[in-house]
Amino acid sequence: MGSGIALVAAQAGAEVFIFDINEAACAKSREITEGSLRQSVERGRLLQDQADNVLKSIHWTAKLDDLSGCMLVVEAILEDLAIKQSLFAQLEDVVADDTIIASNTSSLSIARLAKPLRNPARFAGMHFFNPPAAMKLVEVISGPATAPDVAQRIVDIATSWKKVAVPVADVPGFIVNRVARPYYAEAFQALQQAAATAPVIDHLFKAAAGFRMGPLELTDLIGQDVNFSVARSVYDAYFGQTRFVPQLLQGSLVDAGWLGRKSGRGIYDYAGGSSTAVPAPVSARPLKDAPAKPEIAGPGATPLELEGVVVRFTRGLTARAEARTAGKPVVLLDWFDTTSAAACGFSASDEAAAELGACLLTAWEMEPFPIADTPGLIITRTLAQIANAAGDAVLDGVSNEAGIDSALQFGANYPFGPFAWAGQVGGEAVVTTLQAIASATGHSIYNPSQYWTSRI
Repeated sequence: MGSGIALVAAQAGAEVFIFDINEAACAKSREITEGSLRQSVERGRLLQDQADNVLKSIHWTAKLDDLSGCMLVVEAILEDLAIKQSLFAQLEDVVADDTIIASNTSSLSIARLAKPLRNPARFAGMHFFNPPAAMKLVEVISGPATAPDVAQRIVDIATSWKKVAVPVADVPGFIVNRVARPYYAEAFQALQQAAATAPVIDHLFKAAAGFRMGPLELTDLIGQDVNFSVARSVYDAYFGQTRFVPQLLQGSLVDAGWLGRKSGRGIYDYAGGSSTAVPAPVSARPLKDAPAKPEIAGPGATPLELEGVVVRFTRGLTARAEARTAGKPVVLLDWFDTTSAAACGFSASDEAAAELGACLLTAWEMEPFPIADTPGLIITRTLAQIANAAGDAVLDGVSNEAGIDSALQFGANYPFGPFAWAGQVGGEAVVTTLQAIASATGHSIYNPSQYWTSRI
């Protein structure tokens, strides 16, 4: 991370010093940086003389005193409170009085980190996402002592480095590590409850909803231990009074040492160099006179009736419950992006309805994937819970709606932000869907946020 942040700054024209007490680490950083610049030249992103100039502007040092002339110092060391605080105390004796000291921490409180400083007003969080060169988001976190002009200077610097800088309150998880928790948690819930297999869950998020990676394969990439640790950290920081309950299945993976790609096995087995295999959809008979694919997806979309079967998007109830109310068989469709989706998950109240659902989706030129009859299915339930977490974050003053949407898009690579999605399906539909899931599951974590209930 430190090398990546330094390279971003250098490519934006800054003179950069990379400090590490370990000279071998400095050598490794230089090797990584040279490799990154070489790749940029090979791919035509930089000319050779540009890469050479960037490299000349970066200096590696094992002497802290060499940072004395820096206007901004960004710390990116071990996530250990005491070690970070010790470094900051040493920095105060080296840098100028107006130098900004920032931490790239992803989980530690800015207030706690700043507590021992003589001048905590010049301290803030500057949280980059990995890899810094590719990920546009920078969360700018102000602690209670951070001077407003210091936070603004960090925003201006990050913006000049062509990043999307989002001001954030000093709360556990900041924006992304807080609001994005349901993306992983709901996938583990679906897997544990056998709603679908891991390849199907991941495939649907990519092929139906437009995400770049499915949630389960993403946890393998991040590392199950790292992702679970963040979940525990956020949960503990809120003293358990939160929607973000760590998942037992993920804890079991960590206990088994199945940490993902780095250990060779996680959700998936990487021993043979393979990863996720695209699952095969169910086959279906041709369907005559199929209705057109709806232009609007989501709980509020108008239901269809075909061959005596009601077809509608899930609104949080099970297909069996919907069938009892309708007095007819029911097919429930999970949410999908109507402009680009190539697949759709669905559940049904009986086998005949399931066959019709597969036929209809095939007629719409979408891969049909049966899902167990669970409240809210998979994608709708996940997106509604992310919107729920986003609403809570606005109420808690973490950021505003635009900031949260930008953070999820540029920090987590989401195809859309939670408020943009909720605006498409409708706030009332978000509330009723969450209420139905909470009632069906008996879990209060799905109770809709006051943010959403106050707007209908």
